[in-house]
Amino acid sequence: MMYPAMDLPVWVAALVAFFLVVGALLALIGAIGFLRLPSFYERIHAPTLGTSWGIGGVMLGSMIFFSAATSRLAIHEILIGVFVTVTTPITLMMLARAALHRDRAEGNREAPPKHSPQADKNT
Repeated sequence: MMYPAMDLPVWVAALVAFFLVVGALLALIGAIGFLRLPSFYERIHAPTLGTSWGIGGVMLGSMIFFSAATSRLAIHEILIGVFVTVTTPITLMMLARAALHRDRAEGNREAPPKHSPQADKNT
């Protein structure tokens, strides 16, 4: 089944294009942050935000396009957004913890120091 994009109203096409461009720009910003930031701990944050927010823009554009093209509400893309939103931070946390454990075990000076409750009482 084909969805002819030529039959869409201009305002729908503009809205879809807006959300696709915003999603792509956010993903690009995440990719640039991944390349530009110096350490692993700084670098891991940018792609996760770019992925989460970037997929949100693409998902909204897709929902609007297929809702307008099929003349019925197409919201099944929300599942993709939910899965990405839930799994991306968990993956970030697991990668960061594994890297932190490795860096502390190797005595790497770039690793953040261990936080102890005793240090808070002394300050």
